[in-house]
Amino acid sequence: MTRDASVVDERRSPAGDTPRGLDVAAFGAVGLSVATTVLIGLLGPSAMVPRLPGPSWHPPYSLEAHPGAHLVIALGAAAIVLGGLGLAAALRSRWRPDPRRLLYAGCAVAGLLAFLPPSGSADHLNYAAYGRLVTLGQNPYAITPAALPGDPVTGAVEEWAGVTSVYGPVATAVQALASFVGGDSARLTVFAMAVVNAAAFIGTALLLHRFARGNAELQRRAALLWTVNPLMIYHLAAGMHVDTLAIACMVAALTVRGAASGLLLGVGIGVKLNAGLVALGPAWELRRSPGRLAVVAGTATATVVAIYAVAGPHVLDQVSAASRKVSLATPWQLVKVGLQSLFGPGAYSAWIQIGSLLLMACLAWLVLRALGASGSPGTPGTPEMQPAGTAPAVAAAMVVAWLFAAPYALPWYDGLAFALLALASWPALEAFMVARVVVLSLGYLPAREALRPDDLLWTKTLLRETVVPWTLLALTVALAWWAARAGRRARRRPASAAQRP
Repeated sequence: MTRDASVVDERRSPAGDTPRGLDVAAFGAVGLSVATTVLIGLLGPSAMVPRLPGPSWHPPYSLEAHPGAHLVIALGAAAIVLGGLGLAAALRSRWRPDPRRLLYAGCAVAGLLAFLPPSGSADHLNYAAYGRLVTLGQNPYAITPAALPGDPVTGAVEEWAGVTSVYGPVATAVQALASFVGGDSARLTVFAMAVVNAAAFIGTALLLHRFARGNAELQRRAALLWTVNPLMIYHLAAGMHVDTLAIACMVAALTVRGAASGLLLGVGIGVKLNAGLVALGPAWELRRSPGRLAVVAGTATATVVAIYAVAGPHVLDQVSAASRKVSLATPWQLVKVGLQSLFGPGAYSAWIQIGSLLLMACLAWLVLRALGASGSPGTPGTPEMQPAGTAPAVAAAMVVAWLFAAPYALPWYDGLAFALLALASWPALEAFMVARVVVLSLGYLPAREALRPDDLLWTKTLLRETVVPWTLLALTVALAWWAARAGRRARRRPASAAQRP
């Protein structure tokens, strides 16, 4: 899955070596957002940063300042808003900083955050608990952390203690390795996972930079969309979500060929099942090469089957249960409330599942049409898309459609779309994704329900359950409208070109 990295957008305003005032403001907002995210972790345990049991001289480190909930939630909101505004402006900026500087800066921040306690949610405590269950000879797909409340690691879980693992066997293997390193210490176990997470984040950054080699403009955009993206640093580098590992595998799969691509696709699906949507990109690109398609598809399928078979019969139990859930911040929450009022509790599940699949298919079709009349990303040199016939753009279209249609979505899920867009260079979709992740992120401040101050309950009842779903609904309608118009323009383009002398 390669591309001609020499494609340059000739319609853009000429690049500038000297930043203007707006450029300084844009990149300054990005930097301030990243610094705020670092500060949240550095301050230590708070409503945004779970306490990690263990000696303070063990990593990860913090100032143990115990800041108030209102302060850290305000810092989180500032990081998200500044990051979203700065990123949107930086992507449209005429200033062209050296992409290597952006690469080095983002990698340095990701490395630094590995030594600070994770922030934003308490999911990493669940990761540590699932790894601990494996090292104790238990099956995290059948046994919950609550079954061992006295254990120093499983007992540290704050939320979802009564839920079995929803993550793939590869993720569980990494968690088990971290538990083996950390032993009885939740603190050291989390640090071991943080090192792997930072390596995955940095590895993805290096792959994206190398993929665009020979074109500084594409490297700059890739760095902005991933490496120094303040929203991805907030959720994936600082938040330490397992999605980072799946993304690294999928990006690697799209930058190699043949059996290696299939193997990496299978490993990525072994981290999170829904990452498998990326495989549709290579499948589309190789549709006219049955032999190559068979190698990639066969290797990927064999890898997935082997990985999930080793994990045992309960490996998909929680995935099946999660597929019927509706998160509070998606537009489907509005549908759920309406159906419950008409038909009673539980009546919404099947209807929403069917509706979400239909919506995903519709959005995917519209966005894929926008790639071009022939189903390709467009013609080289257009300001909106990369060269035709490449897997990343098709994979990005499918993942974006899934994110906008899914009944259950959390802001860190969007990282997969940003990484794919860094490969595809598709500004229109980038704008939709920046808006989406900002809105969704604000709805999950803080993600730790139990530590929200009473006077901030409106952030859940008003913001998360009402404002965010309606805003995302409007964004979904706007995405469909844009894709329909872009598709019509793409279909007219060949006819117009044929009429030119």
